[in-house]
Amino acid sequence: MMIALDGPLLAFGGPYSNLQATTALLAEAARRHIPPSHVLCTGDVVAYGADAAATTSLVMDSGIAVLAGNCEEQLADAAEDCGCGFEEGTACDLLSRSWYAHANAEVTPAQREWMRGLPRRIELALPDGRRLAVLHGGAEETSRFLFASTPEEVLAAEIAATGCDGVVAGHCGIPFARRVGDGLWLNAGAVGMPADDGTPRSWFALLTPERTGLRVEILPLHYDHAAAAAAMRAARLPEGYAEALSTGIWPSCDVLPAAERARRGQALAPISLMW
Repeated sequence: MMIALDGPLLAFGGPYSNLQATTALLAEAARRHIPPSHVLCTGDVVAYGADAAATTSLVMDSGIAVLAGNCEEQLADAAEDCGCGFEEGTACDLLSRSWYAHANAEVTPAQREWMRGLPRRIELALPDGRRLAVLHGGAEETSRFLFASTPEEVLAAEIAATGCDGVVAGHCGIPFARRVGDGLWLNAGAVGMPADDGTPRSWFALLTPERTGLRVEILPLHYDHAAAAAAMRAARLPEGYAEALSTGIWPSCDVLPAAERARRGQALAPISLMW
């Protein structure tokens, strides 16, 4: 699938069954007059939140482009876990068992069929001829965690494996933008959970082609996180994730590299760069 980047494009990841955040994100796109054809989700429509079926229906009906995340890959086949590869017995592993079972029970056969048909890769074509590969995690591994602190040579190898000039990704839950040599690595962030930065905000990215290149912005999303947390508690989902919606701190940091652990609770600032 190819999208011509002939105007602003809003990219986001991780709706995570958070109906309130996903509704707010789509309203933000409409407020900015960005059509559904230029709104892109990097996957994991379903995860931690209370409203797996309703959030999936909202995304399906929105007309936006959606990439398959590991959660879509697993739920499409009613697999036993979310496919993140968490080490057995860790906090992430134990917590994921509860929310995944809830999501697996909620999604409908029609929604599983939709998930099964989602692309594993999308490309963005810039006016200057450069291309961005949209991935969920890594070029070869859907559930690969790649963070801002990932060594440049690792990100460069991932970009090279795509055959494109840069990457737009999701999965890790913390947004960042890095120049990698002449290339770009953009993680668009997640809207369904905060970024472990001590605030309830979630994040999305805006890509705007300009005469001098591509303007890349990472921007905060404000939404009714209290209502989303109340829905999680009503569904008897893990309290740690419900609490995280207001505290901005994840209940587990098992997957985080040392650099990201050191920055936990430090409020992120919006980012803007030209590429």
